[in-house]
Amino acid sequence: MSNTNIIAVYEDEQVLLKAIDSLQSNDVKVKDVFSPFPIHGIWDKLKQTTRLPYATFIYGAIGAGLVFAFLYWTSVVNYPLKFGGKPLNTLSFIIIMFVLTINIGTLLTFLTYFIREKMYPGKKVEMPVPRTTNDQFAIVIEKDADMNEDQLKKINSLLNDSGAIEVKESTVNYEA
Repeated sequence: MSNTNIIAVYEDEQVLLKAIDSLQSNDVKVKDVFSPFPIHGIWDKLKQTTRLPYATFIYGAIGAGLVFAFLYWTSVVNYPLKFGGKPLNTLSFIIIMFVLTINIGTLLTFLTYFIREKMYPGKKVEMPVPRTTNDQFAIVIEKDADMNEDQLKKINSLLNDSGAIEVKESTVNYEA
């Protein structure tokens, strides 16, 4: 995707949040926000959701089932050992199940995230504003081909009035 974007740079997270409210109240769609740290409530403001927690639950449930099946098979079916008359099918391996369930869920969620975001070793990183990894915040608004000059002036004035220290147009190729 090689679109032209309008990018506004901010120095304070509270100013950024107020700017998003101002833009949305004037029917301007915010494409993405870049920040050096997670901002509480930003997903709600941008109306974004994720299904990653559901995937994590499914991975954990499948992992717990597989770990239980493996432990049952190894301790009851394949190589049963009786110690002091205890039954073979006890829950003595519950701690192993718990830890491996967490490990499997975490690993598969990690892999799902990196596959979904198309992140791989050697990928060239392109960011609209590299300073957002340090101390600044950025709002990205996609510039549509059918936007006229009045709409662009309105967006630029909204961004400048909301406290942006810099407003620019960029054609950085990234996916939101």
